[in-house]
Amino acid sequence: MPTAYESIVADMDGLANPAKAKLLSRFFKTGLGEYGEGDVFLGIMVPQQREVSMRYWQEARLEDVEKLLSSNIHEHRLVALLILVGKYEKTKSEKERKEIYEFYIAHASRINNWDLVDLSAPRIVGAYLLDKDRPILSKLSVSPNLWERRISILASFQFIKYGKFDTSLRLAETLLSDQEDLIHKAVGWMLREIGKRGGEQELFAFLDRHAKSMPRTMLRYAIERMDEKTRKKYMAIKKR
Repeated sequence: MPTAYESIVADMDGLANPAKAKLLSRFFKTGLGEYGEGDVFLGIMVPQQREVSMRYWQEARLEDVEKLLSSNIHEHRLVALLILVGKYEKTKSEKERKEIYEFYIAHASRINNWDLVDLSAPRIVGAYLLDKDRPILSKLSVSPNLWERRISILASFQFIKYGKFDTSLRLAETLLSDQEDLIHKAVGWMLREIGKRGGEQELFAFLDRHAKSMPRTMLRYAIERMDEKTRKKYMAIKKR
């Protein structure tokens, strides 16, 4: 009888679409020197991957998830993370949640593209740390690894959803000088979400302090939902 890992791989092989794989390889920047260099795609869309994860989240063990995460195939890693999310959200055991969170952190180096981070970090790392101390996020925010830095700020999305903005704002300040465009976009997105979810005062205070020095992309993302007059005001500050 095949293991859960073997069954998952077989199911995904059956869903492979070479034409879409080529498109996804370009979209996720897998070329030499690009952020996704070396990533391999089967050409499976996210809704299909969700269906696979829903079939196996109960059956798959962490050993199976670890094997999937070790794969150089992008969709294997995403299904692994969606299975982890399913396990985390379905269990009522704090012990199991802690185990899943610690497993996630231990394998952060394999969560190495923006979609992998975005679809999992808030729902595992953010969810686990919602009512806990969060020094791990400060540590990740200064990691030399781009994806660990993105995990830190995306995990804070969960706090924002509950009206808790302090951690996101602190991490945003740490990441102001980051050199990566994918971090600029992530931080700007989280700042925009703060304004969207009841933190307009906090967002304006942050922008008043930092708009001049913020990376342009970060600022544009942060002010995207504002009226035209306010957007022009902050972009003018950036130009000066």
